[in-house]
Amino acid sequence: MKDEQLFQIALTMIPEIGSVNTRSLLASFGEASSIFQAKKKELALVEGIGERKAKLIKDFSDFSAAEKELNYVFKNNFHLFFQTDDQYPKRLLNCYDAPVLLYFNGNSNLNASKIISIVGTRNNSDYGRQVTEEFIASLASENILILSGLAFGIDAIAHKSAIKNNLPTIGVLAHGLDRIYPSLHRNLSKEMLMNGGLLTEFRKGVLPDKHNFPKRNRIVAGMADATIVIETAIKGGSMITADLATTYNRELFAVPGKITDAKSSGCNQLIQDNKANVFTSTSNFLEWMGWQEKTVKQKKQRILFYEFTKEELIIADLLRSNEAKPIDELYLKSNLSSSEFASAILSLELQGAIISLPGKMYRLID
Repeated sequence: MKDEQLFQIALTMIPEIGSVNTRSLLASFGEASSIFQAKKKELALVEGIGERKAKLIKDFSDFSAAEKELNYVFKNNFHLFFQTDDQYPKRLLNCYDAPVLLYFNGNSNLNASKIISIVGTRNNSDYGRQVTEEFIASLASENILILSGLAFGIDAIAHKSAIKNNLPTIGVLAHGLDRIYPSLHRNLSKEMLMNGGLLTEFRKGVLPDKHNFPKRNRIVAGMADATIVIETAIKGGSMITADLATTYNRELFAVPGKITDAKSSGCNQLIQDNKANVFTSTSNFLEWMGWQEKTVKQKKQRILFYEFTKEELIIADLLRSNEAKPIDELYLKSNLSSSEFASAILSLELQGAIISLPGKMYRLID
């Protein structure tokens, strides 16, 4: 097995042979050692390889560097997960650009039954902190793995909240396991190793360079069943993660914020563009994901005390039959202006009085 792992590491060191090429090679040859043993003409026939890349594979000779890396992994009791390994994250295998090899320091199951990624700005507001902390606290009784990127702001809040509520949490790194970035999170990372861990595709010595973060983000998006964006501006790493989540056909949620708040502008844009579901409550999220039965009786008692505006009451009355109805039908029957209708429907969602369903359908919560 050690010999095969040596070839696996070596495979990631060949110039221009990235995730997509490696996947094609593995489909043809089965394992890393067989790729190195194949003839140049056999390699060249693989889709995306050709003569030039076949020559790069055959010319590779720096196995001493690969062996050094493997010894470092064994010395520190890290885990190596290659694409063909049973413990490799199965959700990532559904991503066309899945990492070839993952380095893991921790004790969590990377194939946990329920995984969510929580991402957001490094410069969070009190609102962002509150939403993150309250959401994760409300998951304390759920068997959910929390994933994020160990950055300042929302990432760190998510990891700390998970630890506080005894939920496993994994930080995905944009560098090797021989360092922690930012360094101020060194103690946090040690706590995460007790119930969770640190995951990366980068070898020892790789620095947290700018171009590594989008690669890190694809793991954050691809490993999870759903990504929740708490706060983000229009541009930033969280928006990249959000785009990747939609590319990978993962569920995407965004927490709405004030239209005047730049830190929520990205979330509001994701919702406006129908890229993300509106995140309003834990119960709605869990119900959408199919992770929790509806708590009908409890909600029946609560809805009696809603103080609806005239516009909200019109929409609520249209949904009294408790059957889901399309948003277009609600709008036409309400006789409200578009702005009145949009404001009322959002307010009802935020109050937890209605729930949005696939296909732009809405239903009253009993």
